[in-house]
Amino acid sequence: MSEPLALTLGQKFELERMTRVIDSTGDAQSLRGLAKQLLHAWQTQRAATDWVMRQQLAMPSGFGAGAPAQAAANPHAAEGVANPFPFPPNDVL
Repeated sequence: MSEPLALTLGQKFELERMTRVIDSTGDAQSLRGLAKQLLHAWQTQRAATDWVMRQQLAMPSGFGAGAPAQAAANPHAAEGVANPFPFPPNDVL
């Protein structure tokens, strides 16, 4: 069983710092903008996590297992061209 997800010390400090910034902001328009940015970041993170999970599930286990998944992710691999887009396509986000 894996250990539960936990924030690093640096993440805890950043969380506290941003919490204090939010608490000190009295401008409703600024808070709305911040809320929208955070919502977008949260959904982008969820999409990235889902993409990584799908990539991990698609890879067969064992030595050298990354080759089929890498070939599917980079159709130019046979030509010796590195994948210029290692992140999920825009329609995933």
